[in-house]
Amino acid sequence: MGGPGGLVARFEAPPTPWAAGHRGVDLLAAPGTDVRAAAPGVVSFSGLVAGRPVVTVTHSSSGAPPLRTTYLPVTGSVPVGTTVTAGQVIGQLAPATGHCAGRDCLHWGLLRGERYLDPLALFGGGRSRLLPLGRDR
Repeated sequence: MGGPGGLVARFEAPPTPWAAGHRGVDLLAAPGTDVRAAAPGVVSFSGLVAGRPVVTVTHSSSGAPPLRTTYLPVTGSVPVGTTVTAGQVIGQLAPATGHCAGRDCLHWGLLRGERYLDPLALFGGGRSRLLPLGRDR
């Protein structure tokens, strides 16, 4: 999804878990566009969250706790529990929900446990930062 110029908003980690931030990236796309799994995994959720359709894929071979990718607003086309491959269609983009200021877009998130990460890092496109040695992040 997206393509050149399709990135509307980048990931912005909140300074604390309850603070404002942008917990994913937004990619321009038209309603009805096929949404594909970013990596192999298992569909672990497909349903409504706060009235918006969401699909979550858990990537069990990604460490502990495993990475999870989230896609919204996406109407799932694959039942929960289904193993999917990278690039496999998992649903279709639903009409705008107000997330992208009146434009249609996919909000794509990445989590490890309860911590949000930059999903572009899966493809080498995230932002890098150095941490002190011995700090558990």
